[in-house]
Formats: sequence, structure tokens, C-alpha cells
Amino acid sequence: MREAKDGPPNRELYALLHLSPEASDEEIRKAYRQWAQVYHPDKYQAPHMKEIATENFQRICEAYEILSDENKRLIYDIYGMEGLTSGLELGPKLNKVEELKEELERLRQRKEQEKALAHFRPSGTILASLSLPQFLEGDGIMRGMAMSSEVQSQLSKNSILAFGGNLEVNDDSGGGAASVVLRHQLSSVSSIEFIASAGLRALVGIQTTRHLSSHSTATMAVAMSLRDGSINLSNNWTRQISETTNGNIQLLLGIESSISVGWQKKDERMSAAGELKIGTSSFGASAHYTHRFSKKSHGRIQGRLGSTALELEVGGGRKISEFSTIRMLYSVGIQGIFWKFELHRAGQKLVVPILLSRHFSSFFATGAFIIPASVYFLLKKFILKPYYLKREKQKALENMEKTSAQVQEAKAAAQKAQQLLQNVANRKRNKQLEIGGLIITKAVYGARKALTKLGETGESSDELASQVLDVTLPLNFLVNDSGRLKVWFSRVLLLI
Repeated sequence: MREAKDGPPNRELYALLHLSPEASDEEIRKAYRQWAQVYHPDKYQAPHMKEIATENFQRICEAYEILSDENKRLIYDIYGMEGLTSGLELGPKLNKVEELKEELERLRQRKEQEKALAHFRPSGTILASLSLPQFLEGDGIMRGMAMSSEVQSQLSKNSILAFGGNLEVNDDSGGGAASVVLRHQLSSVSSIEFIASAGLRALVGIQTTRHLSSHSTATMAVAMSLRDGSINLSNNWTRQISETTNGNIQLLLGIESSISVGWQKKDERMSAAGELKIGTSSFGASAHYTHRFSKKSHGRIQGRLGSTALELEVGGGRKISEFSTIRMLYSVGIQGIFWKFELHRAGQKLVVPILLSRHFSSFFATGAFIIPASVYFLLKKFILKPYYLKREKQKALENMEKTSAQVQEAKAAAQKAQQLLQNVANRKRNKQLEIGGLIITKAVYGARKALTKLGETGESSDELASQVLDVTLPLNFLVNDSGRLKVWFSRVLLLI
């Protein structure tokens, strides 16, 4: 039994001809001739069989017409049938595959730019800092609050204007600042930014970035404070070490000069980063590691050590919708013991750190970690997980109802096509019986849960029958004279 999975996009035409996406032109021609002989309408006399053969023959011809044309095949591989039907004109200027690919990439970038032009991109953070000891002392629970926001607007194809600001209140003091940044793309490898801010950190500056090679980037910036006239210079070099890892070195010259070395690694299952910074009057090191347990949940650990910081932070988060993620973190350090709650939605973020104790106590620190962790796992097991499973099952049922007509139509077409293979499949099966070769006695293709249930019970209900398809006959048809079976599943070749 074989489970039905969502393979890579734009592979349907290859499946029609039973080919790998990497098939050569000769393999495509050979497959077309083979299936054209099977589905040619002239081979069938009965009206209903001729109708079925005509329908399948037309599909085979359409697949061959696209896959045998180098340009059309490239468009199909990248954009699927939508790319072929979108009205892209292939004229004399697009004779080479490389030129066609470049043109398609330009069209894709243009669509992305047009989409960006039509929307502002806002982002912001709200920080509400709470204190349990302060509340118990009768001074109120709020320690402080901070807000920051930024709005980006695409002025033109190569220019972006960003406005930002922040406000902060802590006990009896506070402050704020406003900034504006103009980013301009000078070329495909270089850009420039003009920066100005007013408030507590009033300054003006300029920053340039350039790609030195396909793996290296350099950034240089100069800024002057409008309060005391001091000048800061910074240089940053970034190098791609591997497909998933980058390294960087930053040099800062000014009132507080420093040099820092860092690295970042990110792949599908994890992300990690570390940095070591040495300054004229301070030093510090930090690192964090995030592991993705699934598409929706992750765990995180972070540490900071230096002349002004000593902190360990652990926690995790879960995606609760397409755009929203919640996260709970626990930290202990010289600043005290904290719980931290975060809500991320699109470009907006709400952070609520709660100070539990200003002094370190091993008993209190252990309890502050174990109690919320235990509560979370109990809620997850008895409330959250059953709720999400029920919701996902409901969505699956709704989706099945919406697509049931299309599924039944496709299934009916497949069953009709099998009728055309009946005679040849039986002849091949009898030959394999004579020589003691390969014979497929039972093969079904469908959803994992349906296949598992079918294998356990051995009984087929109407619901299960709608989710699986018997492919015994077509697999016997695909067995060659030497008793070998070659089946393509996505990009994987299965030989039996």
C-alpha cells in the first residue's frame, strides 16, 4: 500500500507520461509513443471505450506538447500550468533558456514590487513590564512601559521610506525618539541609507551596503550625534560559510568602541546564533538555540554573560493561527527571576515580562520554572490538544465536502482509464505467471489514515472507499517483460 502525499508542484504532466521530472527528451518521446499506442481511439470499436480513449489521448498529447518544447517545459517546471496560461509572450527575444529564465524572474520580481507598492508595511512592539514584589509592597504592579513602531512605504521601484518612533516610561522617568530612514537601491549589488532621528538620541547618519561576492557583504556607516557632536563609525562584514550558516565581524569606533564576532545557523528544524563582543569598557557573550518540534511548536534556550549581564532564559512557543504565535519564557539572572509572555502577530509584537523576585533563591527559581511548565503540559494534554484535533478534523471534513466532487470526478476518470489497460495488463500478468515472474496481487493508493484503517480491519466502508484507489491493474500493466516494475513517486524512483 502506498500513501498519497502532496509532492512537489507542477508534476502532473510527468505523472501522465509516467516520467521523472528529470527525464530526457528521448525518454519523453519514448513514453509518449508508448502511451499514445495504448490510448489511441482507433484501437477501440465500442463507443464508450472510444470516448474514454479519446479523452486520455488528448491529455497525453497535451502533456507531450508542453514537455517536448524546451521553453514551455521550463515555464511549466517553474510556474505550472498557470504560467503557460498567464499570457506570457515568447518572442524572438527569448530564444535561449537562460534568457527565458531571466525574463520569468523579472516578471516575478515585478509582481512582488507591484504588491509592495500597494501596501504599507507596519511593524511595532509594545512592552508592558510588571513587578510582583512591587505589587506586594503596595506600589502598583506596573514597572514601566515602552512602545516602538515603524511604517515602511515603497516610494518607487528602488526606494523605501520608513518612519519610526519609540516612547519609554520607567518609574518616574521617560523619554522618546522619532526617526526617518530613506533606503535606495543603487544597483543589484549595492544600496544606501540616509538616517535621521530626534529625541534622546538625536543624530544624522549614512549607511552603505555592498555585496562583495555571492557569499560576502560589507556594510559601512557613519553617524553624528546632534547632542554632543560625537561621531561613530561602524563596519560590518558578513560571510556565508555554508548553505545554512553565516558569520559576521563588526567594528565600532566612537565614544564606546568595540569589536564583535558572531555567527548564525538556520535550517528547517533549528536556528542558532552566538556573539562575542569586547569593548573599551565592557565585554559580553550571548548565544541562543531554537528547535522546531513541529510546524506549530518550538523550544528555545538563550544565555547572556558579560560585565553587565548574567542571564539564562528557556521557554517555548506555539503557532495558534496563520499569522499569530504565542511564546512563554522563563529567565533567571542578576536582574532577578522573570516570566515573559509574548504574542507575535504579523509585524506586531506584545511583550509582557513579569518580575517574580529581585533576589535569587534556588527553591523559588525551581518552583517558578516547574509550576507553569506543569500547568502548560496538563492544559495541552487535556484541553488544547483535544480542541485542536477536533478543529483540524472539522476542517478536514469541510475540505473533503468541498473537494468531494472533484475527487470523485478524478477517481472516475482513473477507473475509466484502467479499462483501456485491462487486456494488456492481463496478458502481461499471464506471461509472468508462466515464467514465475513478478505479479502484483493487491495494491491501493490513498490517504494514510484510510490505508492504516483498511489494513487493520480489512473491511472497506463507503467512507474508506472514497479515500483509496485500487491500482493493482495499472501496476501489473507497468511490469516489463523482464519482470521489473519501475514506479515514480514524486522525485523518488521505486524499482521492484
